[in-house]
Amino acid sequence: MGDVRTVTVGSDDWVSWREIRLRSLRQDPAAFGSTHEREAAFTEQTWRSRLDGTSGPSVLAYAGDEVVGIGAGWLHGPGRLMVVAMWTEPDRRGQGVGRQVLDHLIGWARERDLRVDLWVADANPDARRLYERYGFHADGRNEPIREGAEATMSHLVLSD
Repeated sequence: MGDVRTVTVGSDDWVSWREIRLRSLRQDPAAFGSTHEREAAFTEQTWRSRLDGTSGPSVLAYAGDEVVGIGAGWLHGPGRLMVVAMWTEPDRRGQGVGRQVLDHLIGWARERDLRVDLWVADANPDARRLYERYGFHADGRNEPIREGAEATMSHLVLSD
């Protein structure tokens, strides 16, 4: 996957981030706890604040000038980083983009001695396989993917 590079982005990159995030929510709505409708209503300030780095890193994966993947980390407790918003363009799946985004996020977390976890949609076995191959394992926690939903998600933690 030598043609893909990952970059930590900031608030000035909000347009690129918004574009791929909304595309991910539109194309794979069952994979996320949020919805396209909810995030399409975000203001520029909301997008910028999500990328300001205070809650964790935001990563875009590029093939040339094209954004082909996304992922972020959310500092959600003392010593903990949750991987969120992971997504790869459908025509790039299975080519290592997700792993490169994870490498970037996990590297960031390890530099800060953070433990890493995430939630994965149970209807998304490809994502779960990626995470398990990376070293994540289920801890037995399951919840609805969003309030009122029948679809569920499982909590995974990264082995040390």
